[in-house]
Amino acid sequence: MTDYAKGLEGVIANESALSNVEGAEGRLSYLGYSIEDLVENCTYEEVVYLLHRGRLPNRAELADGEARLRAERGLPDGVIDFLKAAPKDANPMDVTRTAVSMLGLYDKRATIGTPDLEKDSAIALSICAKIPTIVAAFHRFRQGLELPPIRTDLSEAGHFLYLITGEAPTDVATKTLDVALILHADHGMNASTFSARVTVATLSDMYSAVTSAIGTLKGPLHGGANEGVIHMLQGIGELDKVDAWVEERLTRKEKIMGIGHRVYKVLDPRAPHLRKLAVQLTEELGEPKWIQMSERIAEIMRDRKGLNANVDFYSATVYYSLGIPTDLFTPIFAIARASGWTAQVLEQLRDNRLYRPLTLYTGPQGPLPITPIDER
Repeated sequence: MTDYAKGLEGVIANESALSNVEGAEGRLSYLGYSIEDLVENCTYEEVVYLLHRGRLPNRAELADGEARLRAERGLPDGVIDFLKAAPKDANPMDVTRTAVSMLGLYDKRATIGTPDLEKDSAIALSICAKIPTIVAAFHRFRQGLELPPIRTDLSEAGHFLYLITGEAPTDVATKTLDVALILHADHGMNASTFSARVTVATLSDMYSAVTSAIGTLKGPLHGGANEGVIHMLQGIGELDKVDAWVEERLTRKEKIMGIGHRVYKVLDPRAPHLRKLAVQLTEELGEPKWIQMSERIAEIMRDRKGLNANVDFYSATVYYSLGIPTDLFTPIFAIARASGWTAQVLEQLRDNRLYRPLTLYTGPQGPLPITPIDER
């Protein structure tokens, strides 16, 4: 073999009915429903049901799905103890990864071997419900605060915001985060989803698969990009400094966070929705400079390099405007993507095949003689 796709670019590794990422056209859909229609007409809970069950729920099914999620929000005492004992300065993604792995210790359903899709579906829902509590609990504990009592009268988005602040969120804040969760729920064979599917393809358990995915998402070339965007904006400081800052980076041929996408060759279809939310939030808060700076960077990069902003570019401003600490941006990505990871794992198990790609060997041609150790 002399030709190969480095990084598996363009290689089709499996079949999936879950999300269709049409990079050339700038379209994204979940099981045939466009992301635009889902954001306008559905809640995140409906999207979780869609990804896990393959169809949108009716009213009774949605109520049942919401109740099941809300009933799974609590954490085992051992996980709570770990979150309290974790270093206060630990990376929240490290803590989330370890806590999700720990969940598997307390769930007797988490076995390896022959798949049980009914059991695995229940575990998938539990993981989706518990990751927000993990993220919020660590954030509270590192501040020396207790976790507020778990509630069952709030949506997934609303409950997470309540847990990190201790106060019921506004409808605007809840809707904003709900939209962000929908937009991040699934996205084809991205790096973290690939990690999850590779792991479970060995017939390991759901917790191992999601732990692999979280570790993959942590990287700045994947989920960590949204943190990089807000650090970039804070580093620039003011709108009148944007042009010179971008020009300097372009001269050095340095990457600008949140610009361009591995798949989308046109505008990321998720970006306009988050841009709209970012504009609304910054206007309400009276802090428009962040979105103004973002817009100017996007304009320059579009004109100079033909590159568009991606979903991370605007999600950073949205989360920052909601008062969410910067180092929780990527964990929120994990909260949303848990629905997609678990759906992808369930899909993998329905028609499983172990992933085993080849490697193009570039080492020395042998056999080489072995020099005695005293002569090396």
